[in-house]
Amino acid sequence: MKRKTQKIQAEEIESSYDLPEKSSVYDSIIDEIPLGQQSEIPEFITLPIGAKRLKRFFFLILTGLLIIGVRVFYLQITQGDYYRGLAEGNRIKNKIIEAKRGVIYDRKMNQLVKNVPNFSLTVTLANLPKEEIKKTALINQVAAILEKNPLELKEKISPLEKDLFNEPTIIAENIDLLKAIKFSIESKTLIGFDLNIASVRNYLTTKSLSHVLGYTGRISREELRNNQGYAFNDYIGKTGLEFYYEKILRGTPGLEQIEIDALGQEKKIISRRQPIAGNNLILSLEQKLQERTTEILATHLKKIGKKRAVVVILEPQTGEILSLVSSPFFDNNEFAIGISPKKFQEISENFDQPLFNRAIMGSYPSGSTIKPIIAASALQEKIIDERTQILSNGGIRIGEWFFPDWKTGGHGYTDVKRALAESINTFFYTVGGGYGNFQGLGVEKIHYYALLFGLAQPLDIDLPNENAGLIPTPSWKEKTKGERWYIGDTYHLSIGQGDILVTPLQVASYTAIFANQGTLYQPHLVKSIVSSSGEIIKEIKPIVIRQNFIEKKNLQIVSEGLRQTVTNGSARLLNSLPIKVAGKTGTAQWSNKKLPHAWFTGFAPYEKSEIVITVLVEEGGEGSSVAVPIAFDILNWYFSENK
Repeated sequence: MKRKTQKIQAEEIESSYDLPEKSSVYDSIIDEIPLGQQSEIPEFITLPIGAKRLKRFFFLILTGLLIIGVRVFYLQITQGDYYRGLAEGNRIKNKIIEAKRGVIYDRKMNQLVKNVPNFSLTVTLANLPKEEIKKTALINQVAAILEKNPLELKEKISPLEKDLFNEPTIIAENIDLLKAIKFSIESKTLIGFDLNIASVRNYLTTKSLSHVLGYTGRISREELRNNQGYAFNDYIGKTGLEFYYEKILRGTPGLEQIEIDALGQEKKIISRRQPIAGNNLILSLEQKLQERTTEILATHLKKIGKKRAVVVILEPQTGEILSLVSSPFFDNNEFAIGISPKKFQEISENFDQPLFNRAIMGSYPSGSTIKPIIAASALQEKIIDERTQILSNGGIRIGEWFFPDWKTGGHGYTDVKRALAESINTFFYTVGGGYGNFQGLGVEKIHYYALLFGLAQPLDIDLPNENAGLIPTPSWKEKTKGERWYIGDTYHLSIGQGDILVTPLQVASYTAIFANQGTLYQPHLVKSIVSSSGEIIKEIKPIVIRQNFIEKKNLQIVSEGLRQTVTNGSARLLNSLPIKVAGKTGTAQWSNKKLPHAWFTGFAPYEKSEIVITVLVEEGGEGSSVAVPIAFDILNWYFSENK
């Protein structure tokens, strides 16, 4: 019986090994054992392993251990920090706490912008279910709450997987309160999705301040690369003061570290760093003046069927901007909440360019508003004095070319004050370019003094994208047009025509030099920076760019000529105002087919100036008939009705 059992066990062993036939090996071994000793046969029989097979076995073990060792080294050493970070990220959720953005006030502490709550929904892909069925069901649930098409929501989520796997990314914003409440109620089952309460800007004042205040918007990828300390969902100043003073307005975000469980649910707050509110801006602008200027400008533009115009009003003793209107303008609230692509296209393709701040970015031929600079330069160079008389007989002829005056037959003999008052071209042709035996300034001197008065360079106002303008020179013309400089180019430059380009801000700033008798100030919009608690952090003092480059007696002569422009010249309408005004009109030719640009720039009161006002109407026609009436209504309101 034992032998039979032993044979069965041997057969089982043989079936697991490729052994020779039983009759030739196993039976012969059993037969050789005496019957009395067969009970001592072990229950299991093992076969000897050859040396070759043993080496192969150990080689396989060593190879496996080596592979495991290399993998462990890679995971623990090479990629240790990365995987530890992932593990920690799965345990701790970092939640950025938004800092309250600083607000903006006018000079009389009227609030111009405030922060309003805004609900948005973020998704963190790393926390979503891995199974596609569960993920789809979750997206459908969220879409139902938002009342959106699930496919639309999924299309927003799918592209994020590459580089935003662990980042909370906004997929819906401007969610109304009822939907936000519903989401909050169901939030425990909506793993991977979070409801955020951030804030967006609400601009409280007239839309004409849109160019000045600018707007904030969601940070772009390029902005994120160029600005440290921002997160993917942050808002950032895009234009205007919001952009220029971004670092001051933004503040410092806080951070909350929250422990989460394996399902992504929040368990407890581990640590919290409080945010620091941004600082506030107090502007030099006066809201009431801005609103009234906007209304007056709009009324006049409607009468003449025009839309594009600028009014700049500043304080000549400091360079502070009191009002800055660029028409047409836009609604910056539409941008603050996230403008639709369709609406943005409509605004950006508008022929009148409402996004374009003409006051600082627009460049135009100056027309006769350049003549005070030419007169002051000629007086300073002693080319003329206040008694110098030049004959105006209708223009100047150089060979076959004729450079006309605006008055047929001319004005007769005239001095510098009358030339300014009546805008006599012949006088300025002669003073600027010379004629016959009279030696004029020449293009080099004109360029030199134009730079001193702040032309052909940014004035560094605290707004982005200021235009430098252009004062043409022989080298510029040769390089740009491949042509040499002619005397006619100097004549055109002397009366503000040809290739000369100035901004309305530049014209207002050099007009202030005559109002304050000698100082060019850097124009600015912010008077002071104040903390959220009301503490004054910084007072913005007037910055002098240049002063005393023209003798005061020469500035006074020019100022008297500008006063005569109002008393008996091209701006006589202003003489009926309750205060004395000085100024200069301009009619700037720029096209053979379209109307010229209409200019007026001046200051008031004449003896002790409080404000400078510059008006430009694109394609408005005559400065005396279009720009002057606008200035009249604004000045009349400012000095008579403004309480």
